[in-house]
Amino acid sequence: MLLNVFKNTVLLFVLVMISCGNVTKSKSESLTLLDKESPKQTETEKNITVGANQTVLYLPILQDKRVGIVANQTSVIFKGETNTHLVDSLLALNVDIKTVFAPEHGFRGTADAGEVIKDGIDIKTNLPIVSLYGKNKKPSVEQLKNLDLVVFDIQDVGARFYTYISSLHYVMEACAEQNIPVLILDRPNPNGHYFDGPILETAHKSFVGDASYSNCTWHDDWRICKND
Repeated sequence: MLLNVFKNTVLLFVLVMISCGNVTKSKSESLTLLDKESPKQTETEKNITVGANQTVLYLPILQDKRVGIVANQTSVIFKGETNTHLVDSLLALNVDIKTVFAPEHGFRGTADAGEVIKDGIDIKTNLPIVSLYGKNKKPSVEQLKNLDLVVFDIQDVGARFYTYISSLHYVMEACAEQNIPVLILDRPNPNGHYFDGPILETAHKSFVGDASYSNCTWHDDWRICKND
């Protein structure tokens, strides 16, 4: 009897080992298959060049133009581990910047959420600052009259309640009314892989929610403008 128990135990052990071996082999084959089927990401695909970095493409458009810029602390040109603010770069390239339009949080990003931004002069560049987050959220005819073109360059996060999208809408509307082109230097949406939340109802439209998007949208600024 003991011999039979021993034989059965050994047989069970062998069967378990064979089963585990098959599972391991199956997983290994699956991983190998996935590895073969998945395309390798190239270095080009890994590197994303933001609009502001493509100076060679947009600088000719700005030459001999009186330029207004909608910008904040995120409006930078990347170079390795360092960066240069777009406004500083354009001034160094002799672009004729007439006005900086400041959205919520201000041109330098130092104001709190909801804090009123005032018109003024930027201490570093001595450029006039026109607020887009105070009494005035849409550029007036007077504020646009000396401009040939307006540049928009702000990093957004794909959240409907971020007011940068609203500022872009208002700027585009004002410029369209005066036949002034708007150049958008686009930046990828860090939440661009999904969308989530309810769609804004038209009855609740405001500056904090200017369009019928979900709370989290995968669109970047360029796509939002194209769709609108």
